[in-house]
Amino acid sequence: MAKLMICMADGCEEVEALSVVDIVRRARITIDMVSVNGADSVTGSHGIVIGMDKKIEEADIDAYGGIILPGGMPGTNHLKAHPAVTDTVKKFYKENKLVAAICAAPTVLGYAGILEGKNATCYPGMEDGLTGASKKADPVVRDGNIITSRGVGTAIPFGLEIVSYFTDEKTASQLAEQIVFFPKK
Repeated sequence: MAKLMICMADGCEEVEALSVVDIVRRARITIDMVSVNGADSVTGSHGIVIGMDKKIEEADIDAYGGIILPGGMPGTNHLKAHPAVTDTVKKFYKENKLVAAICAAPTVLGYAGILEGKNATCYPGMEDGLTGASKKADPVVRDGNIITSRGVGTAIPFGLEIVSYFTDEKTASQLAEQIVFFPKK
């Protein structure tokens, strides 16, 4: 099974990051929390300090089957400014590995130039950063090896879509039931 990395920077949105980590780990998928600020922890946009598994400089990028980017400000801007993040996004897209981003972070994918002709979504008002994409308002959008989502309120379905990507819809549905997640219909 794939090993994933979630890249976090100071100013990331804590709920988007930690909800995804929790859901993915519940599905028994390995995910490393990777700092892009050169430290052993990051401080989220709401002042919550999160311990990291490793720094991006220590990560064996080729060992991962996907990269996940949480949103939040100024966390998204820090991700966008970090060459290792944007280079990994481009590399993984070309290698057909998962590239996933939520909230403002899909703009990093637009900046990296991988959304041309793809369907994508992001936090309302950030759509101009989805360069080349067909912009959608769905809570979660999956187009090939790219998964995007809108914000804190969509973090659980975003995490479940990542689980579905690496397992199947049945596994994701069972996990949704276990965590008592029943979206309105």
